[in-house]
Amino acid sequence: MANSQDVLTIGDLARRTGLTVSAIRFYEEKGLVASFRTGGGQRRFFRSAIRRLSFALIAQQLGLTLPQIAAELAKLPEGRTPTAADWKRISSGIRALIDRRIAALERTRETLDGCIGCGCLSLDRCALYNPGDRAGLSGAGPRYTIGAQGD
Repeated sequence: MANSQDVLTIGDLARRTGLTVSAIRFYEEKGLVASFRTGGGQRRFFRSAIRRLSFALIAQQLGLTLPQIAAELAKLPEGRTPTAADWKRISSGIRALIDRRIAALERTRETLDGCIGCGCLSLDRCALYNPGDRAGLSGAGPRYTIGAQGD
């Protein structure tokens, strides 16, 4: 069993991360951190949970979903503080995601003025954004997100 220097109560973890106890339980439920129980049934976390939760908060600000964050954190060994090499490996994947988003935003920026300026304001007739009412084949409601048109 880990010594008391290596583990935190959920209250200690909340104080160290700025998260509420309920938020930590939520993240635990989503698989971002794991706890173990003491002989008395009390929840304990390895100290590495501080960095895992901090990473989750930053990754959410970057636009990653909880499943994406959980997948990245699953690559780290539980209970060990992530190393610089761990973070470098994870950040390269996130960097690729961010690069794709930037490219999609740049494509959107380049077409935005032209689409608004054409005056048609009709997705079912737009030859650039929705040729042949391609989106209508998928049913009613919004079909495209930034960068998804033409995919």
